[in-house]
Amino acid sequence: MRAEGVRFERVVKRFGQVVAVNRLTLHIQPGEFMVLVGPSGCGKTTALRLLAGLEEVTEGDIYIGERRVNDVSPRDRDIAMVFQNYALYPHMRVYDNIAFGLRLRELKGWLWQLTHWGEARAIRQRIDERVRQVAQMLEIESLLHRLPKELSGGQRQRVALARAIVRQPKVFLMDEPLSNLDAKLRDQTRAELKKLQERLGVTTVYVTHDQKEAMTLGTRIAVMKDGVLQQVGTPQEVYHQPANVFVATFIGTPPMNILSVPVVREGGQSAVQLGETRLPLPNNKPTSLPPTVLIGIRPQDIHAGNDAPTDALLSPPLTATVDVIEPQGDRNDVHLVVNGHRLIAQISARVPVQEGQALPIRLNLEHLHLFDPQTEQAIR
Repeated sequence: MRAEGVRFERVVKRFGQVVAVNRLTLHIQPGEFMVLVGPSGCGKTTALRLLAGLEEVTEGDIYIGERRVNDVSPRDRDIAMVFQNYALYPHMRVYDNIAFGLRLRELKGWLWQLTHWGEARAIRQRIDERVRQVAQMLEIESLLHRLPKELSGGQRQRVALARAIVRQPKVFLMDEPLSNLDAKLRDQTRAELKKLQERLGVTTVYVTHDQKEAMTLGTRIAVMKDGVLQQVGTPQEVYHQPANVFVATFIGTPPMNILSVPVVREGGQSAVQLGETRLPLPNNKPTSLPPTVLIGIRPQDIHAGNDAPTDALLSPPLTATVDVIEPQGDRNDVHLVVNGHRLIAQISARVPVQEGQALPIRLNLEHLHLFDPQTEQAIR
């Protein structure tokens, strides 16, 4: 299949006084799997619809390859879209649902077919070959004779994917295509979708509010909030180097703990004060800091008792009170109170904990994040 890059250049979309997308600049490489992720109302679906041509751009430019497509109709953009609700034709069998778009594009009306009978017959044969090839790829050959109502949710989703793939577009657009599936089927289909995209190599723009889905699927992910792009990077970059507090708390489950603490100087080294305990900052942290900072620590970087890596730079012991315990199988998500601050820690189920007990904990200082309390931007 062909693959083209996609570029948003300072794109704005307004609905009356509401700015749904605000000066979005995003470059997507040919063959890349880009995931737009964020909470409801952040502008990710609007950005996808602008790329598809289903909404008009208020300001800025959108390119597919080197072609500016602001004024190009959706049918001429050479894209294929997979929707959340599958959008299958209920009266057509699976075979015809998959072939429908190809027939519209290749067989140019019944009058043309009558006057070009031989050519039309060859086109039908090519369409049949492509439909069956894609059906085999997605393992739905046995479903081609069925109606959509006779399919499960996962089977319908495969048919919707087949209908997009068979067109061999330059770009796939996917709007939360897995959200209607149950959890087990969603995990299975997500893995299959990732392998399929890698095999086809088609540029894919995928919208989801599920940060787990974004992390597992995307070559890169673009985090959005209130119509503004917050950060773009690989899943590991966004997870380990969040650009601001919003990204830090949105990406990761449970979310990163954020605490407001004063900064102190100790023998020429910066530290932060958490209650009566000073937490020395590692040498790789900035030395010039405001009087108060926001520190971020992920739940898995809070260790209870002796259950801590021996090679990590750990804080002095802190005494936490266990508030709530949420069992997760091999670990517990434990809600703690430390000097008036509330934290969530991921603690191995091997460590005995009870609600109300005093629990000694230590923080992995190497994985501490610093944020400006005014701008909430990361302090590098």
